[in-house]
Amino acid sequence: MVLRVEVGNEDLTMSRFALSPLWELTHALRLLADPPDTSVLRPWLVRARDRYLALTREADVGVILALNPPGWGADFLAPIPAGVSTTIGDLLDQVRSTPARQVQHEVALGLARQPPLDPRIEQILTSDRAAGYVADVLAVAWQALLEPEWQTLRAILERDVVYRAGQLTSRGWGAALGDLHPHLAWDQGHIVLNRMTGYQDGALGGRGLLFVPSVFVWPKLALGLDPPWPPSLIYPARGVAALWERPGGGARGAAVVPGAAVVPGAAVVPGTAAAPGSALERLLGPSRAAILIALEEPASTTQLVATLGQSLGGIGDHLAVLREAGLISRARSGRSVLYRRTPVGDALVAADGGMR
Repeated sequence: MVLRVEVGNEDLTMSRFALSPLWELTHALRLLADPPDTSVLRPWLVRARDRYLALTREADVGVILALNPPGWGADFLAPIPAGVSTTIGDLLDQVRSTPARQVQHEVALGLARQPPLDPRIEQILTSDRAAGYVADVLAVAWQALLEPEWQTLRAILERDVVYRAGQLTSRGWGAALGDLHPHLAWDQGHIVLNRMTGYQDGALGGRGLLFVPSVFVWPKLALGLDPPWPPSLIYPARGVAALWERPGGGARGAAVVPGAAVVPGAAVVPGTAAAPGSALERLLGPSRAAILIALEEPASTTQLVATLGQSLGGIGDHLAVLREAGLISRARSGRSVLYRRTPVGDALVAADGGMR
């Protein structure tokens, strides 16, 4: 089945990007509770498994899972992110302030979609203090699961926003949407989603579209047109394969191209690096050559640390030298600073590749 969503001229100008740390957390919990057999996320899920099991002994994770049965999720667990700088604290405050009537309504919907729960969990969810209790569990889960790796996760999401925004600006919606997901396309003023069942055609209606990249939605898409969220498209972020790597260390198993798109059934692409003793390495040194090559797409210092396994101080020093040499530039994206190659840097890397 094909779903078509009409996009007007006003929608094109009203659309924006946002990040949702809370969306990432709730979907990470869902995946850890029922890990898929095959997924590009599997290495991360294995790595986080012990932390998750410890969390289940310390907090009522079942309260969160009960609000996320298969194919559905409570709206108050996913407040609308203000933009790319939205923090987990901002979102948890919104969860805590959810009106009791809304919580009770959504809890009832969630309970009706699944077998009877543990009576203790059901009692918590149907109490007047449910929103605060849920927020407290989410806060503990955040500290245990995503906070230790949020800098890397956030860098993946921010790199995706920079890339997608550039696609929209330079090539238009057709190219940008066609590159988001194999089941998504643009056709004469309509967003077209293939293999969508149970949905009716709709329209953005001048509200614009909120683009939300996600690590843990991979490899699916999520489209929402109903309030309280604005029309929203949650899609797999590029560079998810960076989760093969341990924070602050080198890759486990295959290397990956920083920021490379990973789609279902696709093989992980071997990482691109300066060949030992190459002209680029002799000119810049191995560490700076690796950084310059990694900046094929914009990246933050944290992303480079996670990708290359170099120290934070060393990466910072090398970036300063490369910037002074005119090989890279930097620009702020939300609370992060992203670095990218200049045309001179591009030419240097291209010349080195041609000499191999």
